[in-house]
Amino acid sequence: MYKVFVNEKKLLISKKPENLEKVLNYESFTTLEIALDLLQNTSASELNVYGEKIDEIWEEFKKLFRIIEAAGGIVNKPNGDTLFIRRLGKWDLPKGKMEKGESREESAIREIEEETNLLNVQLKDFINTTYHIYLERNGDRVLKHTHWFEMFFDGEDTSKPQLEEGITEVAWKNTTQIENEVFPNTFQNIKLILKEFWDTKSK
Repeated sequence: MYKVFVNEKKLLISKKPENLEKVLNYESFTTLEIALDLLQNTSASELNVYGEKIDEIWEEFKKLFRIIEAAGGIVNKPNGDTLFIRRLGKWDLPKGKMEKGESREESAIREIEEETNLLNVQLKDFINTTYHIYLERNGDRVLKHTHWFEMFFDGEDTSKPQLEEGITEVAWKNTTQIENEVFPNTFQNIKLILKEFWDTKSK
């Protein structure tokens, strides 16, 4: 199953039909174009495309876009607080585009250090990959794959925002603050990866 966010609307690609607002049985490449059009140009907030050959559908879907790979992390302190950045008025997790020749792990650490000025962040486990779509200024459609890692920090807090990247604040948030401050003002894929991380930790 693949969850993709299109302008904060959810596109679910699955083997079997899910109970969402709109459901399309995959018949051909055109089904994917129709799905994107419905999400981008109608009031539909969620849509499911389903078919048995889900990996083939996913490969066809990716052909519609230029792919950008990125990496980032959920960084926690010993007390459980989580590191966030504020950019363009929204709370976000530190992340960024992978550079040529970098591994996902190397990229995640570099981006966190650059965006928050924290040093010696410890890499732990891979969590999952999120997907979202956006339009570039030249009209190109981009599918961004962001690979997320659990990380740990127990050093001197030297955090400060990377202003040249439009980051205005770096802050540690506890669970209550995340629910009350971050979730009302963040992106759907950030909510998704945080909830998935919490679910994994609670098992």
